[in-house]
Amino acid sequence: MAGVLEGIRVLDFGRYIAGPYCAALMAEHGAEVIRIEKREGSEDRFQAPVAATGEGALFLQMNRNKRGMTLDPMRPEGQEIVSKLVKTADVVIANLPPQTLAAMRLDYESLKALKPDIILTTVTAYGRGGPYADRVGFDGVGQVMSGAVYMTGEAHQPYRAQVPWVDFSTALHCAFGTMVALIARKTTGKGQVVEGALLATAVTLSNALLIEQALIKPDRVPTGNRGQTAAPVDLFRTRDGWVLCQVLGKPLYRRWADLMGEPEWLTDPRFKDDISRGNHGAIISERMGRWCAGRTTAEVLEILGKAKIPAGPVLKPQQTLDDPQVNAMGFFQPTEFPGAPKPAPIAKAPVFLSETPGSIRHRAPMLGEHTDAILAELGYGKDEIAALRQNGVI
Repeated sequence: MAGVLEGIRVLDFGRYIAGPYCAALMAEHGAEVIRIEKREGSEDRFQAPVAATGEGALFLQMNRNKRGMTLDPMRPEGQEIVSKLVKTADVVIANLPPQTLAAMRLDYESLKALKPDIILTTVTAYGRGGPYADRVGFDGVGQVMSGAVYMTGEAHQPYRAQVPWVDFSTALHCAFGTMVALIARKTTGKGQVVEGALLATAVTLSNALLIEQALIKPDRVPTGNRGQTAAPVDLFRTRDGWVLCQVLGKPLYRRWADLMGEPEWLTDPRFKDDISRGNHGAIISERMGRWCAGRTTAEVLEILGKAKIPAGPVLKPQQTLDDPQVNAMGFFQPTEFPGAPKPAPIAKAPVFLSETPGSIRHRAPMLGEHTDAILAELGYGKDEIAALRQNGVI
């Protein structure tokens, strides 16, 4: 079945996650996405290599369903190719600093001069303006500046998340913004700039924490894995592992107290509501910890499951891959890649449309795999393509 975005062409100049995953989401729903990278391959292609040719795990995930070409856009011949590509495109995605965009003539004014209704989707670290506008940054910058890292870990040691949630969330917001821009173009006939910022994403996801601080100044400090606005919310050691338990709201707390077999948990004024339970969370976590300690993870999860109390096991990466729920739902699509020892489990876009689902149709491209075909579509002959290659343009 043709994807909803079939007929939309996207030029992906992005790197790492925020830009490329935005483009990957569009590709999953039918857009033609062309990834454009340096002749020798961009840095994100080779991070955490898993294939004999050097491609990394992140690259395989970010660039499924895309065509790939190499190009030096700083050369005059490269600029000419970029101009021809832009004239055929609907969207340009480039999570690059503004000065780099201008140097590559990928800034909005340059693009609009070539194609008036073009949409430029771009990402900066801090936003286009303010005292940090010219600084560069990755996912971790957003994490540490949002309050989230300070509140994670112990008082003596904050921890950033190993998973780049700021980058991925920025990509999701940018994909949403790009779709809104495409819908608006149908009405107005005009393109526009869609701009994301890592710091903006991070403070959005930390917003409730920041609202609380602004309004009532609780000056919270980190409490490890223990929640602060309800309880029990914590990680608990079992006889053979760890589990997460999250009890929010009176109905869940009542079920938890019944499970403990100690009705005094329901009448103690210290535990009268969620915030009070959060304030005394160490006491509740200690009780829940004793309950879990004498049971296996499987026993804990079975009992909590029957009681309809949210809980889950702390899984190692291999256990996640082997998990029966993950496999039953088909969250991953095994995808071959040249030089990889086995098919890679590429996660499909985690939103499921009943009538127009997206799909992973083909693997990430090899370096420059589609360069010749794309140039031929732009009108370049074989001799011209050979000359471009000989001159180091592609």
